[in-house]
Amino acid sequence: MLIKDISFSYTKKEKQLQNIQTEIPLGKITTIIGPNGSGKSTFIQLIARLYFSTEGEIVLDGKRLEAYSAREFAKSLAVVHQHNIVPDDMTVEKLVRYGRIPHQHFLKKDRKDDERAVEWALEKTQLLKKKYRAVSQLSGGERQRVWIAMALAQQTPILLLDEPTTYLDMYHQLEILDLVKRLNREEGMTIVMVLHDLNQAIRYSDHLLVLKDGQKLLEGSPEDVINEAVIHKIYGIRAKVKVEDNDLYVVPLGI
Repeated sequence: MLIKDISFSYTKKEKQLQNIQTEIPLGKITTIIGPNGSGKSTFIQLIARLYFSTEGEIVLDGKRLEAYSAREFAKSLAVVHQHNIVPDDMTVEKLVRYGRIPHQHFLKKDRKDDERAVEWALEKTQLLKKKYRAVSQLSGGERQRVWIAMALAQQTPILLLDEPTTYLDMYHQLEILDLVKRLNREEGMTIVMVLHDLNQAIRYSDHLLVLKDGQKLLEGSPEDVINEAVIHKIYGIRAKVKVEDNDLYVVPLGI
């Protein structure tokens, strides 16, 4: 996916994103990091076609995003939003089935592909035993896995996750991120996500895209991007960057 000089603004006076140019590496996990208000979620929403850039273009498989039909786009890219609402009586299986809508046609009689896709998505997210439970009765981590399962049922090569660990405790954050990594490594999915926790971004990402004040600050592998000077430039804090057993991690020291 190519991002060519995109800019986005809610008004003509104030741009939320300015002249961002990048390429999302296929088959990798790309994490967008940066301080609050840097444009991370806006960037995800542009890729998800919730907004359209006021300048520049986003190209997927050689085709501008706005040239895709809704159905065609939904077969190419799935998204899990930061905030999701579901009726109290909605079961896990029924919600996951909504991910099959882009593949359905009113003349289609054979639903075997839909059944297989739903079962596969539930299996990947370890929800098969809870498919008849109401989503509202699940824990926060389980509910997040349901939304990911619905996205997986779309069977797209690209998955977007806007702050998938928000509101989860540490155990469930790692549970979700381990799932993301398995989907990438086992299924070859291209994953783009927004994270706030820098150490989680380092551990679970192949590629980092750093935004600040609506602009791309830098990008590259965690090892190439993360150092003490960069952390101070991004977040305005003092920190130590350490390596232990070949793992890079950050220790904040203060402001």
